[in-house]
Amino acid sequence: MASLSPPRATLDDLYREEGQAELIGGRIVRSMPSGDLPSLVAFEIAVSLREHARRTGQGVAYADGTGFAIPELPSGRESFSPDAAYYLGPRPANRMRFVEGAPTLAVEVRSENDYSPSAAAEMAAKRRDYFAAGTLVVWDVDPVAEQIHVYRAADPNRPTTYARGQVAEAEPAVPGWRPLVDPFFV
Repeated sequence: MASLSPPRATLDDLYREEGQAELIGGRIVRSMPSGDLPSLVAFEIAVSLREHARRTGQGVAYADGTGFAIPELPSGRESFSPDAAYYLGPRPANRMRFVEGAPTLAVEVRSENDYSPSAAAEMAAKRRDYFAAGTLVVWDVDPVAEQIHVYRAADPNRPTTYARGQVAEAEPAVPGWRPLVDPFFV
């Protein structure tokens, strides 16, 4: 007897989903909530981005949980929900809906379960998806090592790493933003 596969999920289905999730390959993929440290690190980065956006009058900073809808990628991905983001594009006509397009800067803060080889492979695949969708820079933030690995679409396999005592950046995604690393690792 043939088994029936569930119907392909859509962005409309994702809008009705409670909690954080992404749409990948026609499936809603739920995300586990972050712990104390990763959440605080993501929040500090989002606050710094918001201050920069307000100071320069450029872009919008987003905190954890914001959805970005994109045309379906070869991987099947149709959305992102980074831990923090910066966006230099048009706001959605219906501001209650997802941002239409990829974030200019996507920030992914590692959680407790993001330190295995399989998690590293998943994170690398997600970075490839970000770049395929048009994201210019992805920050892979490691709250345990207190490091920020900055990946750029122009050279996606050679990150620049910043640690305590240094000033980070996200060029060319966030021009002129030069935050100190230390305040992010609370």
